[in-house]
Amino acid sequence: MATRSKQQGFTLIELVVVIVILGILAATALPKFIDLTSDANNAAVAGVAGGLSSATSINVAGCAITGNVAGAKCTVLSAATATCATVGTLLTPSLTLVVTPASGSIVKGTYYVSALTLLTTEGVTCTLALGTSTTTVVTASFTGVATGP
Repeated sequence: MATRSKQQGFTLIELVVVIVILGILAATALPKFIDLTSDANNAAVAGVAGGLSSATSINVAGCAITGNVAGAKCTVLSAATATCATVGTLLTPSLTLVVTPASGSIVKGTYYVSALTLLTTEGVTCTLALGTSTTTVVTASFTGVATGP
């Protein structure tokens, strides 16, 4: 009576099937992960713009409570001098916002505002941009409000 030996390892067909399945999974999943950088940049600039808008609102409320007296609850942003770039000082730690250069290179990872627009007590829409390469930026808007004359 002949005894059968146990199979050791996988057959060639089994290995090919596994490789084909892994190839199909990689082909469908890889494109979803390739463009995550642009999504991350959009989320980053939208998050910072939201933080700037919130900081402005909190500052306006603090200044209203204190009667525009500068202190722990109020940073006076004068309508005569404060710009969209000034709003970055309301964050902790403060965020340096640079005016977008008319010509020249954009610095990757730097936040820019489109212009030195003066703030008003009614609020102005400021455009925030994040440099993603030497020529490309991702933008979002926030509202900047002056708290004093």
